[in-house]
Amino acid sequence: MKWDGISEFVYVAELESFTKAAAKLAISTAQVSRQVTALEKRLNTKLLYRTTRKVSLTEEGRVFYQHCRSILDGLDAAEQAVSNLQSKPQGRIKLTAPVTYGEQQLLPLVNDFMMQYSDIEVTAFLSNQKIDLIEGGYDLAIRIGKLSDSTMMAKKLSHRTNFVCAAPIYFEKYGQPKTLDELNQHSCLLGTLDYWHFKERDTERNIRVSGKIRYNSGYSLVDAALKGLGIVQLPDYYVQKYLATDRLMTVLDEYREQEEGIWAIYPHNRHLSPKIRLLVDYLAEHLA
Repeated sequence: MKWDGISEFVYVAELESFTKAAAKLAISTAQVSRQVTALEKRLNTKLLYRTTRKVSLTEEGRVFYQHCRSILDGLDAAEQAVSNLQSKPQGRIKLTAPVTYGEQQLLPLVNDFMMQYSDIEVTAFLSNQKIDLIEGGYDLAIRIGKLSDSTMMAKKLSHRTNFVCAAPIYFEKYGQPKTLDELNQHSCLLGTLDYWHFKERDTERNIRVSGKIRYNSGYSLVDAALKGLGIVQLPDYYVQKYLATDRLMTVLDEYREQEEGIWAIYPHNRHLSPKIRLLVDYLAEHLA
């Protein structure tokens, strides 16, 4: 009886809908509602707030969800272990990654991975915000740069390099900065931050820059740079093809910071199931 309503509650919590949970479980909405209500009665605790438009977790519900999700993940891992004996990985993977890197680099590889393992389901949420993996029920996150969360396990997949560059027409008109201090004499194309990262004599430096353009889109910043509107600092996957064809030129190369790591992270206290390990190893092989 302790298991009654657990799956129904978890899917309602994740999908924020009794109807969607019922469709996922292939049962009626009424049955889902009865099971969750019975579960709340058994626990003597309200787990969900219900309105006509939205379902959300109470504080008690969030705590209970985290434990229930771990239990179901454990069951998934047990089923996966049996599946592995038949050499046919299957099950659900929920991951998150930064938006542009996810679109350009990660998800095309995930698509290739799924062509090989058609019984695996993947749900990906792309966001530049750091998402709580436990609270969100995520199996995996892709993070770029320094890792600060010691509660997570990590595997390095690849790296990226930031380049400072501009179009030749910009340098012809305004000249090239030779030192970091000279950046304040130039029009810099800004993203979400007011400073750029550099390394000078083995010391990391954040240099505050300014300009007339600020976009939260790397593609738009590249376009502005190509049109000679200023100097930009962006990761390699934005600018590589333009550097290769000399449509953009790098400057301040001697101050370029070290490569930033690209990591797969997952909760320290969660067993890394075979299907997750399979995906992580696949990404490490193809991103290296």
